[in-house]
Amino acid sequence: MPDDETTTLSPAAAVEGSARTTAAQPPKGAPAADGTSPWALRLVAVGLVLTALNLRPAITSLGALLEEVRDGLHMSGSVAGVLTSVPPLCFAIFGIMAPRLARRFGPGAVVCAGMIAITAGLVIRPLVGGTAGFLAASALALMGIAVSNVLMPVIVKRWFPDRVGTMTGLYSMALALGTSLAAAVTVPMTSAMGGGWRLGLGVWAALSALAILPWIPLVRDRRAATAPRSGHPATAQAAPELRITRSRTAWSLACFFGLQATAAYITMGWMPQIFRDAGVSAGTAGVLLAVTMAMGVPLAFVIPRVASRMRNQGPIVLFLGSCGLIGYAGLFLAPAGGAWAWAVLLGISNCSFPLALTMIGMRSRTGAGVVRLSAFAQSVGYLISIPGPLLIGVLYQHSGGWELPIALMAGLMVPQMAVGFLAGRDRTIEDEC
Repeated sequence: MPDDETTTLSPAAAVEGSARTTAAQPPKGAPAADGTSPWALRLVAVGLVLTALNLRPAITSLGALLEEVRDGLHMSGSVAGVLTSVPPLCFAIFGIMAPRLARRFGPGAVVCAGMIAITAGLVIRPLVGGTAGFLAASALALMGIAVSNVLMPVIVKRWFPDRVGTMTGLYSMALALGTSLAAAVTVPMTSAMGGGWRLGLGVWAALSALAILPWIPLVRDRRAATAPRSGHPATAQAAPELRITRSRTAWSLACFFGLQATAAYITMGWMPQIFRDAGVSAGTAGVLLAVTMAMGVPLAFVIPRVASRMRNQGPIVLFLGSCGLIGYAGLFLAPAGGAWAWAVLLGISNCSFPLALTMIGMRSRTGAGVVRLSAFAQSVGYLISIPGPLLIGVLYQHSGGWELPIALMAGLMVPQMAVGFLAGRDRTIEDEC
């Protein structure tokens, strides 16, 4: 598969191409040859970053204040358990809708609507007085997150086909930053403002409202919203009807996405408890989780750029999986003694998420193909991830320790590495379908 970031030409072809480019290059600030103006590209880039910042705070801010929310809404433990399983379920269900909505209205308009849904859900959620209303408002926000999740790789492929790795890394880094920021500052910010959990959850609506603004001009400018920008003829062509379930690469990518999501949700949900049960203080356990999540900020930018320059991303999959296996072995043998090292290694392993997003953009030749692959891989993947955290909780409760749960975590890493290696092979779904 050709390099997404650079293309090597023979000397003669390079001279010829340079002459054509010089002759056809528009003046600075003029629209591109495909009709996409520079201001539109800048707005898309800003919109990508702001959107990515808002794809996790609705979840991680709730996790930080879950105990206060349970007390305030008189929520039972079982209902709280369901609440923690709602995000991947909503991602799977609503993510399926994204391709049809994108074909009807354009990806930019759908992402704009997704940001509006997130903002509305975050505003309504603290105002309701019952559990049912809280769940409904949370589902509204998660619906916006779900469709935006699916369409991020699509927008990168459409507007930045020659910078897939760079732009995927940029929004992956912003997503990791938003995740860790909400987890780290929600509680102290709530205390500093002197308010209860309702204010602490609702304040994140301001950030999501800001993310709406860059998409509005793109929605109003129909040409910018619908004209793909591509230097590759294959990308601009309409994709043929694909039976994506016939593609082994699509299934491998979906399983890889689901298993890495399982590992991430288990880490976010249970790692502090593992450290606390090993004798680490509650405050230090929270800092260790923040370290794990913060590892994704720089690496989420670096890994997609490296991956986009490789024909086969399998070696990166194996490296990240190996870090996860070493981290789990450390949690099993000496959870408190090497806590900081295990937190760093598991943070590196969790960077399989931006790698999966990068491979989604590289495993199809067309924008329409990326839409379908992204929806399929993420929807199936999030369905796969639902039982994992619940199963870990059941094993922990019935075994009375962390030996069996950690063994399961390590065991799941092995098939994750296998299917990720298959998904990283240099092929496209169009070839297989």
